Amino acid sequence: MSSTLNDVRAAIEGRIATEMVIAPAYSVSYQNVPFAPPNSTPWLQAFITFGDANYATLIAPGTGFNRHNGVLAVNIFTPNGQGAGANYTIGERIKDLFDRAKFSGIIFDAPSGPNPITPASPEQYFQTQLTATFQAYLD
Repeated sequence: MSSTLNDVRAAIEGRIATEMVIAPAYSVSYQNVPFAPPNSTPWLQAFITFGDANYATLIAPGTGFNRHNGVLAVNIFTPNGQGAGANYTIGERIKDLFDRAKFSGIIFDAPSGPNPITPASPEQYFQTQLTATFQAYLD
């Protein structure tokens, strides 16, 4: 179980970082961290958005835990003009990483996507986005 939203963020980003150093390795951009996209090679961008929270247990204050909903969005960028295959292969890798995954008090649902984003930003890439909703249990 996680203690804070920052613990949840760190666990999710850590899972992505650990996977993306395995060959073939890809650079990953995280929220509010300086990043320069590589030239003409695939890369990823990860965003975590937190939503509603609810009581998961109704016991004495300080002894229960809450369920906090969230969404992980991963943008996948591959060079334009080379087809969608490489992009979707990276998307499958991310999808497999989070499909119904359970770790650190976080439970993921089945991911959606990757879905093409038009126009891509930056425009010199083919961009898709994969999303996965999750519930984090915070003590």
